[in-house]
Amino acid sequence: MTAGIYATRQKINTLLITKSFGGQMARKAVEIENFPGFEKISGLELIQKMEKHLKKRKIDIITDSVKEIKKVGKEFSVLTADKKQFQGKTLIVASGADPRPLEVSGEKEFIGKGVSYCVACDGPIYAGKTVAVVGGGNAGLEAALSLSKYAAKIYILEQGTQIKAEAIAQERVKEIKNIVVITQAALKKIQGQNFVESVIYEDGKSRKLITLDLQGIFVEIGSQPATGFVKGLVDFNKQDEIIVNPKTGETSTPGLFSAGDADDLPYKQIIIACGEGAKAAISASIYLQKNDRT
Repeated sequence: MTAGIYATRQKINTLLITKSFGGQMARKAVEIENFPGFEKISGLELIQKMEKHLKKRKIDIITDSVKEIKKVGKEFSVLTADKKQFQGKTLIVASGADPRPLEVSGEKEFIGKGVSYCVACDGPIYAGKTVAVVGGGNAGLEAALSLSKYAAKIYILEQGTQIKAEAIAQERVKEIKNIVVITQAALKKIQGQNFVESVIYEDGKSRKLITLDLQGIFVEIGSQPATGFVKGLVDFNKQDEIIVNPKTGETSTPGLFSAGDADDLPYKQIIIACGEGAKAAISASIYLQKNDRT
């Protein structure tokens, strides 16, 4: 959205293609306390403000997903899931990242039936129930804190020997009586009939398999770049992040820029992603000026 806003400010004829507005900010950022100008705001509310700002600009927006991008001569050809095709002289990939799956037995079968990747979306469904949050990073603890408003009991299952979240998040979790932290817990299986009823994890100390009875599981073990549609067109690192010039956001393909969690720059933060979007749009404008902007 920031790239779109800045592209229109540069007077570039701009098309924005997106499956939906929100992304990780709407899914994971329950409460944001580090975005300048807002002492505290939910991810969903901040998204809505950005979307409103974007739609006041002169920009074309279509709801679709990109399947393939090719460069033919000096132009890019974009094919969508709805089999629509668009051409452009420059292109910005700001597709972010998708939740990383657990890849354990039962996960796929119970998606939407007790397995969730979005606390902001599904948290209220588990009012009065017992749930587990898998992952002890910042996202995991923030998810648990949000769930504590609804769920009767929340287990935080962390595979490592200690919680990795920031100290302030850990302090908040300790203050909540219905949150139980379990470290060295390697999830092995999700089970139930029509809906999730329990999970089995291996205790890293005793190597024993332990069963927890619960009704919901929230997966917070990180994310993976949503970059499959530009395979063969740009250079990637080992994490499938797009390698960019940190000064401009340009990729190995001239005219193609990347911003946010799709690229290889460090510090995956909302404000940094916004800055990268602005930088990519300005860089795209300079690229067009140098390469006949007609």
